[in-house]
Amino acid sequence: MLRVDSADSSTLLLKRKSLRRELSAKQDLRDLRVAVLGGSTTNEVVDLLELHLLADGFRPTFYQSDYGRWYEDAVLDSAALVAFAPELVYLHTSGVNLGGVPPVNADRAAFEAAVAGELGRFRNAWRAIDEKLGCQIIQNNFERGPSRMLGNLDATSYGGRTRFVNAINAAFADEALGNRRLVIQDLDTLSARLGDKGWFDRHRWFAYKIFGTPDANLAIARSLAAITRALYGKSKKCLVLDLDNTLWGGVIGDDGVDKIKIGRETASAESYTAFQEYCLALRHRGVVLAVCSKNEEENAKKGFSHPDSVLKLEHFAAFRANWSPKHENILSIAAELNLGVDSFVFVDDNPAERALVAAQLPGVAVPDVGSEVAYYADFLEAGHYFESVGLSAEDLARAEAYALNSQRAAQTAQFADYGEYLASLAMTAEIAAFSPTYLDRITQLINKTNQFNLTTRRYTLAEIEAIAANPQHLTLYGRLSDTFGDNGLISIIIGKKQGTVLDLELWLMSCRVLKRDMELAMLDSIVERARAAGIGTLRGYYKKTAKNAMVADHYEKLGFARISTDGEDSSWSLDLSSYQPKNRYIKLKEPDRG
Repeated sequence: MLRVDSADSSTLLLKRKSLRRELSAKQDLRDLRVAVLGGSTTNEVVDLLELHLLADGFRPTFYQSDYGRWYEDAVLDSAALVAFAPELVYLHTSGVNLGGVPPVNADRAAFEAAVAGELGRFRNAWRAIDEKLGCQIIQNNFERGPSRMLGNLDATSYGGRTRFVNAINAAFADEALGNRRLVIQDLDTLSARLGDKGWFDRHRWFAYKIFGTPDANLAIARSLAAITRALYGKSKKCLVLDLDNTLWGGVIGDDGVDKIKIGRETASAESYTAFQEYCLALRHRGVVLAVCSKNEEENAKKGFSHPDSVLKLEHFAAFRANWSPKHENILSIAAELNLGVDSFVFVDDNPAERALVAAQLPGVAVPDVGSEVAYYADFLEAGHYFESVGLSAEDLARAEAYALNSQRAAQTAQFADYGEYLASLAMTAEIAAFSPTYLDRITQLINKTNQFNLTTRRYTLAEIEAIAANPQHLTLYGRLSDTFGDNGLISIIIGKKQGTVLDLELWLMSCRVLKRDMELAMLDSIVERARAAGIGTLRGYYKKTAKNAMVADHYEKLGFARISTDGEDSSWSLDLSSYQPKNRYIKLKEPDRG
C-alpha cells in the first residue's frame, strides 16, 4: 500500500478513493467525530485529513459547515453541529478570514482596539463551542500573507497588516495557554515553510474559495493528524538511532574514536554535532532515546567518549550494538522499555536497514532520511512524529525516568529475593482523588496507555472534568517515587457507584512501574474509599484489545472472583467484607496541594 505519510498531494488526491477503501479495512480503528467549521471551502483538506487519520488508527466521521459559516455554526445557528456531537472541532480559518485590520494611519489605541475586537470575535466562537459541546477545539493562527502594503514598515507600523497578524497570533497563543480545550495549529509556520507561492493560489481562491494550494492543504492535514494523535496519546515516544554515519561520521570500529567526524572543525563534522544537539533537545522535552547499531558494543560505546560528542551514554534508555538484524533489536528494545513498537521512530543512514525495519515492523515510523545528516532533523520535523499539545512535568522527565529504569533493573541483580529489592527502593506513593492540578496529565495518560489498561476506555478532558466533579464516581491517581527519582503520575482508577457496588470502569498503569506492587497500593486505596462510601463489592472488567493481554489475569491475581466470560472478555467481583491490605513495600504520603 502507498505510504500516506510520505506521498505527495497529487498522488493522494488521485488515489484517494482506493486508499480510503484499503485503510478503512484496517482492524481496531477508533471512531472519531470531527467538525470542520470553514472560513473557506474545506472539502480538499477534509479528504486529505481523512486519509491521514485512517492511517493513524482513526475512523473519522466529518461534519462540514457551509462555506464561510464558521462563526454562524459555532455561535448563531448551532443546532446541526450540536446534533452531530463532535469530539473535535477544527476552525479552518486563515488570513482571508481575518477582519478588523486597522487602517494604515492607525495609532496605538486604534491598533490595540482592532486586536481586541478580532480576538473577541474568536473568543465568542470558542466560548460557544465549549458551552454547547464541551469538546476539544483546534484553531488556526494566521499566515502573514503575500502582500505588504507598507513594505518593511508593515511589521512595525500600527497600520501594518504584518504587525496586526503577529499581535493576533501572540494573543491566540496566550489564550491557548489559559484554555486547556484550545489547541493552536501554527498556520504561520506551515505557510512559511512552503513559501507564498506554495501556500496561496489566488486563482483557486477567486474561482473556488479554497485558500490553500493542494500542497498547503496536505501540510495542514498532516499537521492536524499529528495534533489529533497527540490529543489521543498516539504520538511517538522513542527515537531509535543508528551510530556510524548517523550520529557521527565514519565507522567507529574501523576509524577509532579519534578519527570519527564530529565537532566544529569541518562542515561535515558540524552537521553531526547539530543532529546530536537536536536529538538531545528532543530528550529534554521527554522523547526517549535508544541506540540500534551493527557494531561491537564496546567500540560503539567508545564513540560517546569523544570530547565533542554532545550525546553521552547516560542519555540513552536502551543500547543495542551487535550483529543481529535491526528489527529484532528494536523488538528487544521495545520489550525492555515496555513500549509498543508503534511508538518508535527509527533513523538510519543505510537505506537497506531502513527498508528491512519498515517491512518487518510496519508500526515503526521509518523516515526516508537519505544519507546527508544535515537534513535529518528536517525529516523528523516534517513527520510531526513527536507532536505534543502540552508539556507536563512528567513529559519533561520521561526520558530520564526510562534511563533510571535501567539502573533499577541493574540493581535487581544484587538481591536474591525480589522483596528485598522492592524494599531497597524505599518507594513512596501519593494516591488521591482526581484534582484540577493533574487533570491534563490524567487525560493524557488515559489516552496513551494501552498495555496495562483493563478496559482501554478513552476520555476527553471535558469528560474527565465531569467525572472528577460527580459524586457518583470514585477516582484515584497514583504517583510513585523511589531512591532513583520521581516516576510521576503513573496510575489511574475510575469507579462508578451502583448502589453498594463500585464498577471499576477504568484501571490503568504506566508500564514504567511494572512489578513494583503499585497495583496493590492502588487496590488498598480504592477499597478504603469504597468502604467509606458504603460500598461492599468491587466489580472489575477486562476488555480484550490487541495490546492489553498482559493484564488478562489482573483481577484474578488480586483475589477477585470471576463472574462471567464473554469470549476473551471477563467480569470479576471482590467482596470487601474480609479484605486485608496487600501493599507491603510502598509508603503512602499525603498529596501536595501547593
